[in-house]
Amino acid sequence: MAGPGLKIIFALSVLVLLTACGEKAQVEKDLPRVFVQEVKAADFGATVTLTGDVQARVQTELSFRVGGKIIQRTVDVGDRVSAKQVLAKLDPKDLQTNVDSAQAQVVAEQARVKQNAAAFVRQQKLLPKGYTSQSEYDAAQAALRSSQSALTAAQAQLANAREQLGYTSLISDAPGVITARQAEVGQVVQATVPVFSLARDGERDAVFNVYESLLAEPPSDKTVVVSLLDNPAIKTTGTVREITPAVSAQTGTVQVKVTLNGLPEGMQLGSVVSATAKTPGKSAVELPWSALTKNLSEPAVWLVDADGKAQLHPVTVGRYLTGKVIINGGLDGGEKVIIAGGQLLHPGMKVEIAENTYKELAPGAQP
Repeated sequence: MAGPGLKIIFALSVLVLLTACGEKAQVEKDLPRVFVQEVKAADFGATVTLTGDVQARVQTELSFRVGGKIIQRTVDVGDRVSAKQVLAKLDPKDLQTNVDSAQAQVVAEQARVKQNAAAFVRQQKLLPKGYTSQSEYDAAQAALRSSQSALTAAQAQLANAREQLGYTSLISDAPGVITARQAEVGQVVQATVPVFSLARDGERDAVFNVYESLLAEPPSDKTVVVSLLDNPAIKTTGTVREITPAVSAQTGTVQVKVTLNGLPEGMQLGSVVSATAKTPGKSAVELPWSALTKNLSEPAVWLVDADGKAQLHPVTVGRYLTGKVIINGGLDGGEKVIIAGGQLLHPGMKVEIAENTYKELAPGAQP
């Protein structure tokens, strides 16, 4: 029969065991419960919507070929013009004076040629009879040739003066639409200074300004659907025909021109249009917003290691989207990322993984 001391020892042992079991159960019960998602890398191509406008394939800056004062303008911005149509005129007084002077010079040279020709004919008749010398004959012939050359030069100067006078009229060399005006009546302009911008009739392009990062790789599909910005139901297709090799210093963008396969009703020159394109796919991981945290100032996620402990892991964010984030660096695939319940974690803390809970959650719901 056990003594009183043995009974006391047995009672204390049972109490210690019960206390230990209670502490273990309490520890297990207090483990943070988290929801995880296994990392699966996939090709991700960002969808980008760009806004541009419809422009003419050929746009010409029209200018006078001579300088002067504008005395007439017959068209304005938005007007349709035809080939050989006069758009503006300069004051012709100065150039008309040049024409008159050149004309007078031609008349004078013609008289000189006529006089020298008569003198040479007389020398031709006198030389066989011995009434003149060979030197006089040669001098008359040289004078005639010199006057003929002077007449040819004067005629060329007259033709040039008349041509310059014709340049006082600014004429459209092709049909199209005036898109800009840089001068007005009464203004004195220099030669080659643009006066009008002409969008020629013909093919039309949709022109977009695109950030260079979106064109790191050439687009695999050059066919683009272009729609009217204020009425997406009006749309057409086009093909990327040109990507400028240089980045604009003002906007930091690259210009992309898309040749349109015809303009539907309602889409015209100058219309604002939009186009949606998908960038080439790259291997990336898609996670919900709730998975993203930070390690000091860098983005990071919580991972559950093989021992069931939470570890903070740095990642590289490629793109932020609505309700989700694209990770393009730091995760290889197969890792278990904590997507909910990581607010109070610290590195090395043991966690309890809630099984089959992520799929049961409604989109946007908090566990």
